[in-house]
Amino acid sequence: MNLSPHLSTTIPVFGIAAYSGTGKTTLLLKLLPLLKQQGLRIAVIKHAHHQFEIDQPGKDSYRLRHEGGADQVLVASRQRWVLMAETGHDDEPRLNELLPHLKQQQLDFILVEGFKHESFPKLELYRPSLGHPLMFPSDESIIAIACDSALNRETTLPVLDLNNAPAIAAFILKWYFELHYCA
Repeated sequence: MNLSPHLSTTIPVFGIAAYSGTGKTTLLLKLLPLLKQQGLRIAVIKHAHHQFEIDQPGKDSYRLRHEGGADQVLVASRQRWVLMAETGHDDEPRLNELLPHLKQQQLDFILVEGFKHESFPKLELYRPSLGHPLMFPSDESIIAIACDSALNRETTLPVLDLNNAPAIAAFILKWYFELHYCA
């Protein structure tokens, strides 16, 4: 059974979408412990709009990629492993290209930060003071909005308090359990 019909996964995928600087990571840092308290095994996929390094110059894995030209480097220890792969292209990654890299059989749920232009269930974060337009009117995959002040537009979507992480976690859990157990 595919719980996210547009994605190559059999487990629920839920996104946090907003313009840069709205507080996606800050909210996820508050939500993750609340969701983990329910016994869920959660993965996070985060989109970055810029080039980034998780490895440090001078380290063997960095040298193997940069000096040696390795397309993929997997670094492993007793506590963790990480795979670094060069994409070889300048196009933005698609969520469906990334999902197969997760060990989905060991997960209950995938949270996604970003990928706002893709179609999957998302919570839009909105801060009117930042001056960005709302995304929900043109994105049918947004299922709720979390706002830090009164929403200045009519909607039938649930509107949550962006500063109330427990209420947002409860909304996500309700969505997850309805989807997972009523599908």
